[in-house]
Order: sequence, then structure tokens, then C-alpha cells
Amino acid sequence: MSVRSSQHLLAALRRGRARGQKGFTLVELVMVAAVITIMAAIAIPAVRFAAKRTKEAELHAALRSMRYAIDDYKRYSDAGLIPVDLGTEGYPKDLDVLVEGIDLVGQIDKKAKFLRRIPTDPMTGKAEWGLRSFNDDPDSDSWGGENVYDVYSLSEGVGLNGVPYRDW
Repeated sequence: MSVRSSQHLLAALRRGRARGQKGFTLVELVMVAAVITIMAAIAIPAVRFAAKRTKEAELHAALRSMRYAIDDYKRYSDAGLIPVDLGTEGYPKDLDVLVEGIDLVGQIDKKAKFLRRIPTDPMTGKAEWGLRSFNDDPDSDSWGGENVYDVYSLSEGVGLNGVPYRDW
């Protein structure tokens, strides 16, 4: 054996492999598995956090759109553009009125629609919302049924900010 080939063989042995062998050693495989496990342990909570944050953003948007629709309905009724039912104080009698629309005063075949559809609560997965009447207490869980003054989520969960979803 020449000096040169013995140096190559010695270098290959130092690296943990004989000349011509291919593949990974057990130590290398264990190290890779450990690194992957650590990365997964870090990534899984981050993904869950991001998913919850996305749902919370959807909840904010749904509540905002319904509250704007209720406020627009109230503005129309205060301006005399839509008829006001007794006992409603100018607020819609239910959420369906915002979707179906209401005839404008003095205009034939013209309806004012305030929502395209009732949004789905991302926390419960249903298009069901808690309702508050103008005459209800602000923190009431039961709807008086006279009108819809406010909406809230029926979810029992708590947001990332520590506030229950029903208080948003």
C-alpha cells in the first residue's frame, strides 16, 4: 500500500467510515432525530397560537360587521327612512331583519339590506349569537326579545388577552 492511499484510508477511518462506504452512522441519525424533535416541540405551540389568533381576528370582524349593521339600521330608523315597530326603539327585532332587508319609507320596491348573511361564530362554528336588547342589562345573558341592541359570542372560551369571548 502506498503512503498516499494509507493517508486516505486513515482520514476515512477518522471520519467514522471506511473507504467506499455510504450512509449515515447511528450517532448522526440520533442527532438528526433529536434536532427534529426539538424543532417540532417549538413549532406545534406556535402553530396553535397562530390558529387561535386567526380565529380571534375572524371573531372581531364578525362582531364588528354585525354591530355596524345594527348601528346602520338604527341610523336609518332615526332618520325616518325605515318604519319603526313599537317597542323596538328603532333597533332591529332580530338579526334576520338585517339580512332580509326592510322596505324604505316612501319608495316602492326598494329595500335596505344591512348584512349579506349572518356570520358564523368562529369559536363555536355556528351562526348563533347571544343577543342583548336595548332594555337588557349590559352584562345580561338572557335576551329580552324586544329588539337587538348588541351581539356577543356564545363561546365559553377565553381569548389570548385573558378576556372571555362573550365579553368582546
